[in-house]
Amino acid sequence: MNVANLITVLRFPLLVVVVLLLYFGGTVSQLIDALLIVVLILMDSLDGMVARRRREQTLIGSALDIAADRAVEVVLWVTYAHLGLIPVVIPLTVIIRGALTDSIRNVALQHGQSAHSMMRSSWGWWLVAASPMRTGYGVVKAVAFTLLALALGLKTGGHAAWYGVWTAASVASWVALALCIVRGLPVLIEAQGLFQSAEFQVAAPPTSRK
Repeated sequence: MNVANLITVLRFPLLVVVVLLLYFGGTVSQLIDALLIVVLILMDSLDGMVARRRREQTLIGSALDIAADRAVEVVLWVTYAHLGLIPVVIPLTVIIRGALTDSIRNVALQHGQSAHSMMRSSWGWWLVAASPMRTGYGVVKAVAFTLLALALGLKTGGHAAWYGVWTAASVASWVALALCIVRGLPVLIEAQGLFQSAEFQVAAPPTSRK
């Protein structure tokens, strides 16, 4: 396993540690957990930088990176909802959106189209692939995840400041959800036209019968 892939894989056990501390840690542990969440998110950028610098960009690495991103996003949203810090509609919407867009992108990938190249319109590409949108979405999620952990730690310790931190975290969470929906809509809207093109008019292979 190359270094870049190792960094990606290490995000999974770190995610487990983060969740365990959210549930079973005390005030100090939960406040430290906020820092671990920052590390967990920064590792997503680190593995890409290492892969490019060491020329370790591989298909398995790309697949692992997407899996890690999805795991971190879904697990943290679900955990925070279960802890009562955010409404359950947030993780439910994220999961449904992810299932739809990932399914469409999987079909496109089988025909040589990436998640970015499959976008046909300039506005669709900007919402999905442009650096300001991707970076903005990532930053808002990072802020929401970190502040929610801080709010939980402060609440566990009985600090009155927890409510103000939780309010800021809630705002960031709803903004992240709005961006999640906005960035997913172009994929759904353009999928119909994309799949009607000649390159996608190929019969599916027959399913095996037992």
